[in-house]
Amino acid sequence: MTLDPRSAAASTAAEDSPEHRRQIRKAALASTVGTTIEWYDFFLYNTAAALIFPALFFPESTAYAGRLESFATYAVGFAARPVGAAIFGHWGDRIGRKATLIITLLGMGLATTLVGVLPGTGTIGSAAPILLVLLRLLQGLAVGGEWSGSVLLSMEWGDQRRRGLMASLPQLGVAFGLILGTGFLYLLSWRLTDAQFQSWGWRVPFVFSLVMVAIGLYIRIRILETPMFARRLERRDISRLPTVDAVRRHWKPILLSAFARLSEQAPFYVITSFTLVYLTEDQGYSKTFALAAILSAAALEVVAVPLYGHLSDSLGRKRIYMIGAAITGVYGFVLFAAMDSGVAVIAFLGVFLALIPHGMQYGPQASLIAESFPTSLRYAGAGMGYQLASVIAGGPAPLVATYLLAHTGSVYSIPAAILGCAVVTLIAVSLMEDHSHSDIDDDATFDRELVPAGAPTSRANAGNVTGGQE
Repeated sequence: MTLDPRSAAASTAAEDSPEHRRQIRKAALASTVGTTIEWYDFFLYNTAAALIFPALFFPESTAYAGRLESFATYAVGFAARPVGAAIFGHWGDRIGRKATLIITLLGMGLATTLVGVLPGTGTIGSAAPILLVLLRLLQGLAVGGEWSGSVLLSMEWGDQRRRGLMASLPQLGVAFGLILGTGFLYLLSWRLTDAQFQSWGWRVPFVFSLVMVAIGLYIRIRILETPMFARRLERRDISRLPTVDAVRRHWKPILLSAFARLSEQAPFYVITSFTLVYLTEDQGYSKTFALAAILSAAALEVVAVPLYGHLSDSLGRKRIYMIGAAITGVYGFVLFAAMDSGVAVIAFLGVFLALIPHGMQYGPQASLIAESFPTSLRYAGAGMGYQLASVIAGGPAPLVATYLLAHTGSVYSIPAAILGCAVVTLIAVSLMEDHSHSDIDDDATFDRELVPAGAPTSRANAGNVTGGQE
């Protein structure tokens, strides 16, 4: 599959033209809507893994074992995400961002809908959990290829002086997806009896994914390829093996990107998944209360993510990110103290405020990572760096939290682990280069021995944009 020459011409139209401005708006919308749908699907599974799947797919296990088994299928999706990043990163840097993103959206929608109609173990026996794992794998592959493509679509089309803000817009998909997925389940759990919700009510949001995918496809089909990548297609300046080349040439930023995400990934999935179980089963709050707390926190993050992405354009990605990581390391103790207080209002506030330090990292995170790679390898490199953290932090987080609580007897062992993640993140981010004010359209920017810090890095922007660190 190749880019239509007419699309390439349109993509490289003058930056001040009306068509260019329209494409920027379309790209921002397509990125945000697309990631919203992908994360809606992904978070539906996360919530159901905490509240529904233990009894439905592991009915003969004890409560503790069923919880571990359910979270294990949840973790499978995270293990698949780096694989998806490698596969779709190859094609995203070969045929373009747009075409690859259409494939990932279709894959996620299909997997989520099939989960919604999958019979339980009581109906088809051991085939049920096996099929559940396979569908979760497909979800993980799709999400693995989605993130970097959506970020690049918005960032490479947008105003290069506002890359932090533009790249943060697709990040809103996490908050919107969490609001839609959790909100849908919240409304159903509120309106239906427990028996109805457990029997068929939870399936409705999964099947509804088909409608959202149709909307997302309509929007994505109407956008053009990004100008940065279109120019490389026109010149045939494309790597034959982008994933291999990204690992070979840029292994250091890939690893640093993964470790930089520890204090964002692990706490986020503790907050959005494990706390549902802890609040309902250990603290005795209702499912409605727990879902409402998570929903409110996600709504607050809708403001936090673009705010801190915008601030990173002026203050620098690393500075904002490291402040967020430091606060995260401390706030874990505040969160569990609040949930352990026995006072509903305090527990609610603890969860409600928990995603603010996450937003401080998640806002500038997309640009911090994506700017670390040249255009020709950016889809693969950024995707692998981002998704590796899913294996080492995101996926295991609820499992580790469950294990720590059961085997240490102290709920504060969980925030202690979060603090450890924050320390690793602070070290990793301190070692990353800050390209907040670099010209990322010039691949020479990344050839550090050829472009001294402070030297002009682009013919088009010489004089106002410099390479190297801030």
